Amino acid sequence: MTTLFGRRVLLRPLLATDFPAWREVRRRNSEWLTKWEPTRPQGAPDVIEDREAFSIRCSSRQRERQLGSAYGFGIFVDGEFAGEINLSSVQRGPFQSGSIGYWIDEAKAGCGYTPEALVVLARYCFDELRLHRVEIAIVPRNDASLRVIQKLDLRDEGISKGFLEIDGNWEDHIRFGLTFEDWVERGPDLCHAWLT
Repeated sequence: MTTLFGRRVLLRPLLATDFPAWREVRRRNSEWLTKWEPTRPQGAPDVIEDREAFSIRCSSRQRERQLGSAYGFGIFVDGEFAGEINLSSVQRGPFQSGSIGYWIDEAKAGCGYTPEALVVLARYCFDELRLHRVEIAIVPRNDASLRVIQKLDLRDEGISKGFLEIDGNWEDHIRFGLTFEDWVERGPDLCHAWLT
């Protein structure tokens, strides 16, 4: 199992045994998170309340890792589950790219854990997976997620209209990019600032 280490955070794939901690954080953060997430498809199990659905989700993420199409990680702070950061839609061939999404427990927001986790994942993307580009797409009014990007000073690449369905609406997203060339130039400073 791939485990990635920051200064204060540990990233590792979620396991079925993480369900109680994951559910507790998700329940407590329902209002904080739901407004930024896609609507659950009609008839789909509620992964937050259904242990079996969570277990299937963990197994699906494991298959994605094996196929190299996505890499999902729980964010752990002081050994406790605190959120998730995921690299999805990994494409090889001429693209060599992927998309990053993240969320953190509101009780831990603003402490720098998410930017740290993002730097840890970026290092993995470029140094281990050898991707050429990653991007992060954020709803323009999601101030908490935008603060993560601002702390890392990532490049704003413009707005994509109606980019994703979020909480029942097709939402515009600001897209931020980081390339391998950016990482060569800025990665050492980002790692020094956030991981040492």
